Order: sequence, then structure tokens, then C-alpha cells
Amino acid sequence: MPLDPDYLKYPHRRYGMDHDRYEWSMLARRKPVTWPGGARVALWVNLAVQFFPLNQSGRPFRPPGGMSTPYPDLRHFTLRDYGNRVGLYRCLEALDAAAITPTFSVNAAIAEKYPQLLDRLNRSGNEILASSWHMDTLHHGELPRYEEEELVQRSLETLRAAVDAPVVGWLSPGRSQSGNTPDLLAAAGIRYMGDWINDELPYPFATDYGELIALPLSLELDDQFIIQNNLHSEWEYADQVKDACDYLLAEAESTGQGRLLALSVHPWLMGQPHRIAALESLLRHISGKSGIWSAPARDIVAAWERQRV
Repeated sequence: MPLDPDYLKYPHRRYGMDHDRYEWSMLARRKPVTWPGGARVALWVNLAVQFFPLNQSGRPFRPPGGMSTPYPDLRHFTLRDYGNRVGLYRCLEALDAAAITPTFSVNAAIAEKYPQLLDRLNRSGNEILASSWHMDTLHHGELPRYEEEELVQRSLETLRAAVDAPVVGWLSPGRSQSGNTPDLLAAAGIRYMGDWINDELPYPFATDYGELIALPLSLELDDQFIIQNNLHSEWEYADQVKDACDYLLAEAESTGQGRLLALSVHPWLMGQPHRIAALESLLRHISGKSGIWSAPARDIVAAWERQRV
């Protein structure tokens, strides 16, 4: 039997992508973006300040970096704790030495588990963005909307009460989202999110409660992805970041279109004594280049918004 004509009717058919969250567009055809001071590349270094619960549920999947052996997985739990006790401070020193301004994605549980650490990060000029409650509070399609709404609100209320600067950014654990997540973020006063990695520049993202800005945080240049997933060494990771930096600078020069270099750094990984030199090396490489603008994520979003048509 022939197909019913209604079978081919799809109410969300759109050019490029079958949804109405954002317009599909090619990077090369957009209006050129310029960064403050004539910089060719905006640098977003996101330092992940995380809490992994020892008794994780691991549903619907184990969070990246989460516990992987039967309870109590003290081997991995204490390694993640090492990042907040030791590794983070090495990373901060490396960033300070390179005069690079980081942004901190923080699980709200840090405010309860490590209040002294959050006090250290809560300094003038620093930006803290929310990363849900902890690394096992994943946002996914099986999570009832009312539960996810409570999770978003609890996370934001806790962080906003603990830090001075407005919390307007969001990064989900494992970059996981449900179909409701963007709407709940916008309703809670979030201005930008880093979960969607399908671009190299900010772009507008529609929700039922107004517009969000998608600020892509590269997965391909994520230290954990490169070292633990791709099984590359820390020096191969550093070389890949350096190559990306040089390429983006050259591409921005040839096209007249500003670019974004977004790096996600995990202190429990790169703050190790056998890896910190690789992080220091890539930061020196970036800071030694002309045409790089290092800024908090909120400032990058603001600079992009000022140029919108």
C-alpha cells in the first residue's frame, strides 16, 4: 500500500535543522565578529571545580570522570578530591603566570563541601558559572520537568547566595540536557550556556522564556576528553591546543572574522605534578601570541552581543 500523504508531513521541518531553537548557518557566511582591542581570537579558559559523590547513581549514564568501580570507589573519589585540595592551586598559579583570566564552572555542592575553596575563587573580577548540583545530577530526557526545575533552582540559589558576582552562565555535568533544560535555564535568569558544541562562535538560542546565548565550550580541546577518552599524553594535549591557537589566529587574520578558543581544564587531571608543566607550556604559548583577548565568558558573550545585527 502507498504511504499516507500525512506520513511525510513534519511540523518542525526547518532549513538545516528540524527545530526552531536556532537558525542554521555556516560560519563563513556570517557577519564578521571583532574582539576588543582588535584581537583576532577570544580566549575562554574554563576551570572545572567539581564534586563527585562517592555513592553516585550513574543514571542514565556514568558522569564523565565519575566513579567506575564498586562502592566505595575511594581510589577515584579521592583523586577527584585531590583536584580541589591540591591541583586547583597549581592551575591557578599557571594561569596567573600567563596573565590569563579563567572562568570557573562550579557545582553548587562545592558551596557546602568546600566553602573555603569557593571563598578563594570569589574574588573581584572572577566569574563563576553554575554546573548543576554535582557531577551525578545529570540532565536528561527521563528526568521529570518538576524535578529538573527544582534541581536548577536549588543549584542557582545556592551558588548565587555564596558568591558576589551575578551567576548568569551554565554548564551541565557531562554537557547533558533534557528537552526542558534550556527553557528552565532561561526562566531562572541564565544568560548563556556552554553545553552545545556545534559551533566556534556564540549564537542565539530560543526558549519559551526568552533568548539564551549558546557559547560553545569545545569538547575536542577538553583535557579530559583528549587524555582519558583519546588516550593521548598531556604533551600531545598541549600540542593540540597550541595547534588550535595558531590555526584560529591565522584563520581570523585571513577571513577578517574573529574566532573563539575555548578550553576546559580539570584540576584533578592537569594539576598533577607530572602534567602541570604541559599546562604551563600551552598557556605560555597562548599568552605569547599577539591578537589574543583573554576574558571571562560573560565578557565574551557581551562583546559578541554588541555586534549583533
